[in-house]
Amino acid sequence: MPQAVLIGAPGSGKSSVGKALAKELATSFIDTDNVIESVANSSISQIFADHGEAYFREIEEEVVLGVLNSEPGVVALGGGSILSTKVQELLKNSSFLVIYLQVSSHQAIARVSKHGHRPLLVGNPEENWKKLVADRSAIYSELSSLTFSTDSQKPADIAHQIALEITRR
Repeated sequence: MPQAVLIGAPGSGKSSVGKALAKELATSFIDTDNVIESVANSSISQIFADHGEAYFREIEEEVVLGVLNSEPGVVALGGGSILSTKVQELLKNSSFLVIYLQVSSHQAIARVSKHGHRPLLVGNPEENWKKLVADRSAIYSELSSLTFSTDSQKPADIAHQIALEITRR
C-alpha cells in the first residue's frame, strides 16, 4: 500500500516532489506515466498520436490500479488518471494518503514547456491547461486528504512539509 499518492494537474510537480518525498521517507517512488511508457514501449505523446486518448486512458487505468494495489512508497499519478471512476473509487475507499499538489497556470505552463510535449496541451497550452484544471479540480479536491501549493517552492521543501504531515498522522 502506498505511503502517499500524489495527484494534480500537469506541471504541478508530482514527479519532482514525489522523488523528493520518497527520499525524505526513505522509500520507493513510482511515476505511473513512466510505467505506462514502459508497458506500452512508447512515449505518452506517441500513444496519443497513434491510438488516441481513449486507448491511452484504458492503459492508464490498468496501470494505475495495478500500481495502487501492489506498490509501497510514494506514487505519482498522471494528471488525468483521476478521470477513471475505478481509480476514483479505489482512492475514495482506501486508506491511502492522497495529496493534491496545486499550482498556478503561470508556473505550470513554465514547467511543462521545459519538459517536452504534452498531448492535451498542444495548440494553446495555457488555455488548454486552464480547461483541464476547471474540469478536474473538483475531483482532485474530493479525492485528496491534504493539499499543498507548489508555486515558487522547491520540490525538496514541499516534500519536507508533506513528510512532516505524514509523521503527524
